[in-house]
Amino acid sequence: MTERRVVVPLDLDGLRIDRVIASELGLSRNRVREIIDASGATHDGVAVKPGDRFAAGSALIVDVPDRSATLEPEQDVPFEVVYEDSDIIIVDKPIGVVVHPGSGSATGTLANGLLARFPDLEGVGQEDRWGIVHRLDRDTSGLLVVARTDAAYERLVEMMRERAISRRYLSVVSGVFTNTTGTIEAPIGRDPANPTRMSVSRSGRPAVTHYRRLAQWSDRGTALLSIDLETGRTHQIRVHMRAIGTPIIGDVAYGRRGVVGDPGRPWLHARQLSFTHPMTGEAMDTIAPLPEDLRDSLEALGDPDVGTVADVEGVDL
Repeated sequence: MTERRVVVPLDLDGLRIDRVIASELGLSRNRVREIIDASGATHDGVAVKPGDRFAAGSALIVDVPDRSATLEPEQDVPFEVVYEDSDIIIVDKPIGVVVHPGSGSATGTLANGLLARFPDLEGVGQEDRWGIVHRLDRDTSGLLVVARTDAAYERLVEMMRERAISRRYLSVVSGVFTNTTGTIEAPIGRDPANPTRMSVSRSGRPAVTHYRRLAQWSDRGTALLSIDLETGRTHQIRVHMRAIGTPIIGDVAYGRRGVVGDPGRPWLHARQLSFTHPMTGEAMDTIAPLPEDLRDSLEALGDPDVGTVADVEGVDL
């Protein structure tokens, strides 16, 4: 345990104390809330609450626990680093890799591999998933942004909440589209019939998905879509595509298997991340090429009768 003294600066006068502590100590808001919930932050000997506000010059004592992670670094976890600096890492995750430990996945996760390659991630963000800001399903390939510092983590989480990070996917679905663009706005919650799955539910959390048809194989009843997430619910694209009657091919849980072009897993690739760098303000725009199994799938489908697949490696999809 390390005792730290925090004096509220003039520019943070009257702000929520959890924000002040996070800013002054360079900790994530999640970690600060853990400290406050354990009565580890006091003002004049009285434990503070996250929403308390203090005037500039007020002094607090904050007990910062020394954190020891149970997450073990593992060298042999496959992933590609497509960008890195002292604040963030952008990785291209292959299929078959779980993002962080959870039920049934204690080792071999992206979090284990990241910690081996970037030991400084330990202590950033949530325990045992150091630096992880958002997730992809095990059998979804593509891009993830990871924070290397508490300040970057806090800002990236806030940007996710503000929908300031653009996440664009490519997907092949079973269906024919007469419209070229569309928006699906339907809340998503746990499927009452199967708690391991999600479904559209009135009691679920709001979810918004935008899509654009890039190509179509009308005779096969199949289409290639570019999909933008406005929200980030669990299995959101898979559930929304099923909800409008155009499920993702290869998706055993929500989609359709055994059709031409089925890659043997959900045809879903997190292709593009666009956002403002959380610390430098630089415009970031990163693209992950299609993995081999999805390239093979497009080859099996052949030439579309509507649109084209020729530009799937380009920027302007």
